[in-house]
Amino acid sequence: MTAPEQPPTADEGGPTVDGGRVDRDSMRQSAARILDDVPFFGRMAEGQEARDQLLDAIAGVPLPETVARQLAGAQDTRPEIYLHLLRTAITATWLARTPALTRCDASMAAAAGLLHDIGMLHVDPQILDPGHVLTREQQRQLVAHPLVSTTTLERLSVYPAEVVRAVGEHHECLDGSGYPRNLAGDAISPLGKVLSLAQVVAAMFAPGRSSPEMRLSVLLRMTWHRYDNAMAMQVLTLVKPQLDVMSAEVQLLDDPIARLVDITRLLRQWPLQWEGERDIGAARLATLEFMAAEALQIQRVLAGVGAVPEQLQMLHGEALDDALMCELTLLTREASWQLRALAAQARRRWNATPGEAFPGPLQQWLDEVDVLVAALSGVHPRDQAAARPSTP
Repeated sequence: MTAPEQPPTADEGGPTVDGGRVDRDSMRQSAARILDDVPFFGRMAEGQEARDQLLDAIAGVPLPETVARQLAGAQDTRPEIYLHLLRTAITATWLARTPALTRCDASMAAAAGLLHDIGMLHVDPQILDPGHVLTREQQRQLVAHPLVSTTTLERLSVYPAEVVRAVGEHHECLDGSGYPRNLAGDAISPLGKVLSLAQVVAAMFAPGRSSPEMRLSVLLRMTWHRYDNAMAMQVLTLVKPQLDVMSAEVQLLDDPIARLVDITRLLRQWPLQWEGERDIGAARLATLEFMAAEALQIQRVLAGVGAVPEQLQMLHGEALDDALMCELTLLTREASWQLRALAAQARRRWNATPGEAFPGPLQQWLDEVDVLVAALSGVHPRDQAAARPSTP
């Protein structure tokens, strides 16, 4: 990646990197192409006035030379990150313009969306490879990237404090299951709540993802406790899953019902009990209590969408058409992801010292989760603990 000897300022067109350039005009053009090419995002700006307002907000994001250069580098060498940033900026700007969120300025939302993952430009590129099993150091980089993003923006002293704070919160969830600080509820700023949902929505439309609108519908119904409900409902008004499913190429599971029954069985094993639990310490007891509450919450969500054994068994005697099999497959994969995330949290929150083993019942539960998730993901069980905690 090379740069000109005397790069122009962002207002003059921004830096050029191997022929690519990121400035206000190019961002506006790229965002406009997303609106034109992806019907879901086009529905966010129906009508010329709404379209102009959204694109103006994105084009109005301040671009100091350092930021413009990093975005140009992303566009040139990591285009998947650059497009994700633009999709997130579009979504965040649209969410901030809804009546329920008048406190959030659209221009701040656009800036937060555009810059939230700038820390990912500083991590090992292998982390972005879905087939790569992360090392412990790469796991730390992934968990820490929101903090890298905030540090980068703080040094510039250009963006409002609300934007910097939201960038650091873009992977936090209302139920405290996010990272890097496990914030919950109103400990997350209003703009942080916008951004945490916006980046998930944007991720559903990454290149290569089949049936993105159906996946998004399933995800929001399965994770309503993690995101602002009013905003999630606002997103669902844009979703047209049936149109999406008709042309989808989802790889259907042979027996999603059996897999969902297995997932529920593992969730119902919490709270774990074993002899000597009083000796594990208050912090670890608190971890077990938190995990038990999370497991129960996932069970409630599954019940809410009719995906509990008592209801699922009734479907076995019915003919399952492709549409129902598609939804059951996506529900199973989302439930599997949540189970995997629960296991990852148990490992992280337990904070084992080097060489320390997990208590027997906990290790057995983790092993069973690894085997089940591996059967659905194709990742060998021994790699599950180190596998990438991807965005759902």
